[in-house]
Amino acid sequence: MLAMDDKVVYKELSYKIVGLLFEVYNALGYGYQERYYERALAKCFKDEGISFKQQVQYRIMFRDEEIGRYQLDFMVDNKIVLELKRGARFSKRSIEQVKGYLKVTGLQLAILANFTPQGVNFLRILNTGDL
Repeated sequence: MLAMDDKVVYKELSYKIVGLLFEVYNALGYGYQERYYERALAKCFKDEGISFKQQVQYRIMFRDEEIGRYQLDFMVDNKIVLELKRGARFSKRSIEQVKGYLKVTGLQLAILANFTPQGVNFLRILNTGDL
C-alpha cells in the first residue's frame, strides 16, 4: 500500500517550486505587478538550475484551424504548469484558466500561485482527464 506522500505528482519538483515562491515573496513582499514576481521567479529557476520555459504559447485547435492561444507563465521541467496571480483569493476564472492549460498541454500538474497581502497561497491542480 502506498503512503499518501507517494501519491503526490512530481513531489520534489513541486515542493521546490513552492519554496521558491515563498522565497520570492519573502524578499519582495506584496504590491508588485505579476510580471515582477515572474521575473524574480525566473531568476530563482536559473540560479537553482531548474529547467523552465517562460511565457509559453499553446495553440487551441479546432478542425485543423487555430481558434485561439493560451500563454502560460511558466512550464517547469516540461512537467508542471505554473501560473502566477496577484490578489487576495483564487478566482474561479483563474482555476478554469489553469485547467485549460492542463488540457491543451496534456500535462498532469499545475500550480496556481497567488501573491496576497498575507503571503503566498497556492493550489495544486491535477489533470484528471475529465477537464
